[in-house]
Order: sequence, then C-alpha cells, then structure tokens
Amino acid sequence: MLDPDYPRDLIGYGANPPDPEWPKGAKLALNFVINYEEGSEYSLLHGDDQSEAFLSEVTQATNWPGQRHWNMESMYEYGSRAGFWRLHRIFTQRDLPVTVYGVAMALARNPEAVAGMKAAGWEIASHGLRWIEYKDFTVEAERAHLHQAIAMHTEATGERPLGWYTGRCSVNTVDIVAAEGGFEYAADSYADDLPYWHHAPTGPQLILPYTLDANDARFISSQGWGGPRDFHEYLSNSVEVLLEEGRDGAPKMMTVGLHCRLVGRPGRAAALKRFLDEVAGRPEIWVTTRLEIARHWKARFPAPAA
Repeated sequence: MLDPDYPRDLIGYGANPPDPEWPKGAKLALNFVINYEEGSEYSLLHGDDQSEAFLSEVTQATNWPGQRHWNMESMYEYGSRAGFWRLHRIFTQRDLPVTVYGVAMALARNPEAVAGMKAAGWEIASHGLRWIEYKDFTVEAERAHLHQAIAMHTEATGERPLGWYTGRCSVNTVDIVAAEGGFEYAADSYADDLPYWHHAPTGPQLILPYTLDANDARFISSQGWGGPRDFHEYLSNSVEVLLEEGRDGAPKMMTVGLHCRLVGRPGRAAALKRFLDEVAGRPEIWVTTRLEIARHWKARFPAPAA
C-alpha cells in the first residue's frame, strides 16, 4: 500500500497547465541567470579544510584535503576578473535584463562587479552565504548561514535579496527559506516549466524552478556539450518547442543558467551572443528577470489558503 503522506508531488499541473498570460501576449518568459560564485568556493583561505572540486575546467577534479589547489583557484579567478565583465558587456550592449545569483561572500569580495550589476539594473538574488555543499548541515546551521547571507548581501548591494537559490542545497533548504519569509521566490527545484506553490510547514512559498539542462555547466560535464555549437543548438531547440506550446495555449518559462568562469570564456561566449541575437526583439518572447516572473505569477495566481 502506498504511503498517503508521501511528501513529493509527482503530478504537478498534469495535462492542463495554467495559462500565465505573460505580458503583452508573450508565449514564453525567458530568463538569464548569471551565477556569481567566485571567491566563495571551498578554500583553505576561507577557513575550509579542503579545496574546491566543482564546476571548473578540471573535469576530474577532487577535493584536496588540507591543500590549496592553485589551478582551481585561478580558474575561479578568471570568472570574476574577466568572464564577468565579458558577460556584462554582452548583456548591457543588448539591453537585456539579467538575474544574478550572487553568493554573499563572493559579492562582498568584488564591489566593482556589484556596482556593474547595479548600474545595469540587474536583479541580484541570493545564492547563499558560501558556494559549498549544504546536504549535511543541520537545520540550525543552515538557517544561521541564511541569516548571515541576507546580512552580507544587504551590506554588499544595499538591498535585501528577494529571491533565493542555494544550488548545493539540502532537503531542508526550501522550507528554511519559506520559514524565514520575505522572499518573493525560491529556486531550489527543477520540477517544472512553470512556477508553482510549495506547501511548506510555515505556509506557501512560490517556487521558480531553475535549470541544469539549459546551463553552461554542461560544458565541463562528461555528458555535456561537445562545443559551443551544441550549447547554442540546445537553447534554440528549447525555445522552438516552448514557443510552439505557448502558441497552442500553454505558455511556459525558460531559464538559461550561466557562469562567469565557464561561458565567460571567449569561445563559449560566442555561442551565447548568437543565441541572444536570435531572441532579442522577438515579441513572442518576454525576456525578463526572475523577480518580475514571480510578481506576475503572484498577481495571476495568488498564494493558496494555508
């Protein structure tokens, strides 16, 4: 017999997803996320007992206990020193909105990059206090990091974050975010092509699912992109399918995940530029921030009664 209290929702919107009625009749809401993590990853310099091993050009990297990894550190440094500014130019030259997932420690280490984000009018959501794994954290310890992240983010940017995405999260993350309150959305989910309400113990929390498929992280994955052309083709194919569904009465949202140290490299950035030029100025596509999507969804589908 199946457990009647099974906590996962495997049904979602089913065969009849709701029509979000995106602004100006758009058939697709498209969001670009730049993950800003450099300077917050595992490092002995940050008080950790090991080096970083995730999302770099060293595809078979492992954590080095008790040692700094010079190559890993410099690859992350490329993201903040060069990759970020390449992406900044690419998006500002096209006047396209961006959501930044900013790790608080990383933002605090680079005020010039934060100033660039703010000057461009980008949404700066929280990507947590540190770019580390939270799966083994206690609820109390993870909540403490959340509080520190909010304080450090607010000091670095001048504003409290309204969106949250941990990424390397725990099973408790979304409920901790919901209990904290004040967040227009949480993004630690990959469960849908539309926002949805999560029923946390403390009340409903809007979820804007993120993506690991339309994401430049697959450039350095064993099952990822063979080259920039594959990345571009995958993004274009995703838009084609989602626009077709939107024209048939079921508009969706799409997120493209980017990292300064990955797609910020010139050869990969070229594919991103081609894709941006394809979607820019198309009236069927609403290029927007996650915060704007969240606010539109709440106006269209308010939080359900507890």
